[in-house]
Amino acid sequence: MKVLLLEHPRSIMQERCNDIANTPLSSCLISGYAAGMLMKGGHAVEIIEGYLEGLSYEQIEERIRAFAPDILGVHMVYHWREDFALFAFLERVGQSRLASAITAYGFFATLAAPDILRQCAAVDAVIIGEAEAPFAALAEAGAAGISFTTIPGIAVRDSSGGIKYTNQETVRDLDAIPFPVRTEALYRLPEVNLLGSRGCYGSCTFCYINGYYGKESPWRGRSPENIAAEITRIVERTGKREFYFTDPNFFGPGQAGQDRALRIAALLKPISILFGIEGRVNDIHDDTIAALVDAGLRHMLIGLESGRDESLRRMNKMTTVAQNENALRILRKRGIEPNVGFIMFEPDSSLEDIRINFEFLKRNDLLKNLPVTANVLYHHQIVLEGTQAFHALEREGRLESRPTPYEGNAQLRNPGVAVLADIMRQVTNVLFSRMDGIWSGKLMEPPGMQRQYEEINRILVALFEINLSALEAGDIFDAGGIALRVRAAEKEIEDILNDCQII
Repeated sequence: MKVLLLEHPRSIMQERCNDIANTPLSSCLISGYAAGMLMKGGHAVEIIEGYLEGLSYEQIEERIRAFAPDILGVHMVYHWREDFALFAFLERVGQSRLASAITAYGFFATLAAPDILRQCAAVDAVIIGEAEAPFAALAEAGAAGISFTTIPGIAVRDSSGGIKYTNQETVRDLDAIPFPVRTEALYRLPEVNLLGSRGCYGSCTFCYINGYYGKESPWRGRSPENIAAEITRIVERTGKREFYFTDPNFFGPGQAGQDRALRIAALLKPISILFGIEGRVNDIHDDTIAALVDAGLRHMLIGLESGRDESLRRMNKMTTVAQNENALRILRKRGIEPNVGFIMFEPDSSLEDIRINFEFLKRNDLLKNLPVTANVLYHHQIVLEGTQAFHALEREGRLESRPTPYEGNAQLRNPGVAVLADIMRQVTNVLFSRMDGIWSGKLMEPPGMQRQYEEINRILVALFEINLSALEAGDIFDAGGIALRVRAAEKEIEDILNDCQII
């Protein structure tokens, strides 16, 4: 069978330019893993990088015609809007019979399968969860000329217009899966993305990782030897030595997780690479971090999420503020200044919560780096389908609007918190928009920007402090007052960036 896997074009909504949680970073390898499994089965596979290569749908259609696939697989990624352009394109593909079957897969496809099958008649099936085994079975069924409607993990329409599927078994032995196929476009990224584990042993209310893998899916890790073998192969073939583990939770649970991380460090050290990881604060142990740094660890993202224990309990983080601060101390001791996940504005945040968060950030020196400051002082909780928060807020009738079937918009309960969130979101969006080219690495940074960064950082911190204090004192902001505050801060920032000739 000939299978074409499409990474479709995506557009960035300006007002959502810094909301990165629409799909986990690990999703970048889903097509590659599916391709590896299909090739192992003897099928011909091609991946079209519509997004990374900046292709139009017209160009993609030409590629589809040239390849003439039996199956077109589409890795559907949510980008903050209904993707009518993608659906219209798939309808044209279906009507032109450019592929015998069209299958959607990925995080968004898994969690929004009923809506996709209802909205896009051209989509014949949606893979629920991990794509490797269902895709392989789908291709085998196609080659044998038999129906694929009973394959576990594949959702299809039933005779009444509803949706039917049976759950697939979670892949337990990740070493048994072939290494992912990486395209030239993926290799052009600054770091080679690598997946060392799947799932998470946590259960945060805002996260949909385990909603994708299945409620009963535990954290699963590849063996250190299997990881080192893949890295060695990439280094030998490409010469690349910078990697990033896209696992949402690099460390497995407990002492076994620490032992595994130490073994990974021992195997990676002789290969001489640099790498980044992501993890939970309770897994940051000094001896393990020391060994990883010695093996090449240079970057780490940790999910702090809040500086107040009550908020962490609401999010079901199963961590504490003390653990947050201990993780920061250990990483800094070992020369790692971490990137941090932080949710300043929850649906149930009070002004007291916001104040405690703000003081936590100041106390732990997390408001001195402009990209970090801009992120942590604005970030609200994103409410996506597949999360505990989404379903709880839906049951409570608190999702006041649904931008798409996949996303809910929960009104902030406290009016003062809502005002501060609105101000910070508007102002930081201007900054993110203006700095996108530089911070994304697409443009060179003008020389001598440190002083300007420090000045903009000061503006953001002062803006937050002044308005938080006013709201705590009982001030009431009307729409006009909010607009004046936003415009004044925006003008200060724009004047600085204009002087630097950042357009």
